[in-house]
Amino acid sequence: MNNSVQKKIESGPVQGWLAKRVGLGAMGDGVPSRIQAVIAQQQDASERLTAWIQFGIVLFFAVLYSVAPKTYTGDLMYPPVTMALAAFVAAAVLRLVVAHRGRAPGWFVGGLIVVDMTLLLLLIWSFHIQYEQPPAFSLKAPTLLYVFIFIALRTLRFEVRYVILAGGTAAVGWMILASWAVFADPGMVTRDYVYYLTANAVLIGAEIDKVITILVVTGVLSLALARARRLLVQSVVEAAAARDLSRFFAPGIANRITGAEHQVLPGHGEAREASILTVDIRGFTQLSKTLPPSDLIGVLVEYQSRMIPAIQKHGGSIDKFLGDGILATFGAVLPSETHAADALRALEAVIAAADEWSRDRVDAGATPLVLGAAVVAGDVVFGAVGDESRLEYTVIGDAVNFAAKLEKHNKAIGARATAPGETYDLAVSQGYRPAMEPDRLPSVEIGGAEGTVEVAVVSR
Repeated sequence: MNNSVQKKIESGPVQGWLAKRVGLGAMGDGVPSRIQAVIAQQQDASERLTAWIQFGIVLFFAVLYSVAPKTYTGDLMYPPVTMALAAFVAAAVLRLVVAHRGRAPGWFVGGLIVVDMTLLLLLIWSFHIQYEQPPAFSLKAPTLLYVFIFIALRTLRFEVRYVILAGGTAAVGWMILASWAVFADPGMVTRDYVYYLTANAVLIGAEIDKVITILVVTGVLSLALARARRLLVQSVVEAAAARDLSRFFAPGIANRITGAEHQVLPGHGEAREASILTVDIRGFTQLSKTLPPSDLIGVLVEYQSRMIPAIQKHGGSIDKFLGDGILATFGAVLPSETHAADALRALEAVIAAADEWSRDRVDAGATPLVLGAAVVAGDVVFGAVGDESRLEYTVIGDAVNFAAKLEKHNKAIGARATAPGETYDLAVSQGYRPAMEPDRLPSVEIGGAEGTVEVAVVSR
């Protein structure tokens, strides 16, 4: 990665001052390389856009000049303006090619900026030759206004140094043109403003005004761009953080956090009617005593990589991982009218994924693993718990506790996946259509729970 990617803003006396004023340091200061890479991609896209806009401007200028009536009377075979325009078009084409071939080093981009501005000033300078007028004639060319367009174009890349380079080249170049006009014909210098406007004369104050205007515009754009770049970096960092957040939290919770109008505070809960799904590997505690740590983590990763898609496919939100256990919610993060039906569909998908995983383990010569799962619908409270330094979104309620107890009781009744009869009937009323009717156990005592409950055995 080249230096233009390694730093947000290259260090330098002018840019260092600007960076301090807007509170923006170098790109590498505390910004991960992957964030720098995203910003670099934005820079590449901006460079291509700049190249196309500049090509369009130069092409428009060339076409306009070619169709406009020519008023010069010289017999030059190759008029200077035509030559300068041809060189300008060639440079614009070169910029397009470079921009689309890949990332160019910073010195090369800077060199092209100097070449572009120099060609524009040479084009302005060539007017007095083509029209056989004194050098002061070129200073009246309205083409000077294109200087500001080319300076403004450099802001698209969000790099202050290029704006300063373009403006500095333009200011120095115009001072050279004005000095040339003065020294070539000192008699053209005047202090008469009317005469200056109506004749090929040089008003030194007017040329100084032009240089000052170029420098002031460059300075203002540089300051504005430095602040805008700071916002760009912050937005890229925040976007990356939001993407990373969705890897640690369920997408619904991540969206809730990043889209909150106010800061998320602990202690605020919302009552929901939701369904809870718990999944667990049977015998995992004993298995963990026989496997090396890396193999144990490998089993968990493979297990979770198969279960998570099956749950999320049906609208489930992963609340937490408890070792080999998974707690997922349906209708807790966002209210849902089909939470029980979605949870039962996810339960079926989890069992199917577990069967496939067992077959793959047998084919690989490993011991098959059996999963237990349960779904319970009921009233829960969803909200943030913790303190200001550490927050966690979670669900609390009898349904959560009972789902864990029911899943543990599956082994006692010879089942892999179960749901209370009431939850199962609710799922059916919400549109759930099972592949086959479950076994119904009318009166089951669940350890740790009061009384008995009807249990629907979804899978044995």
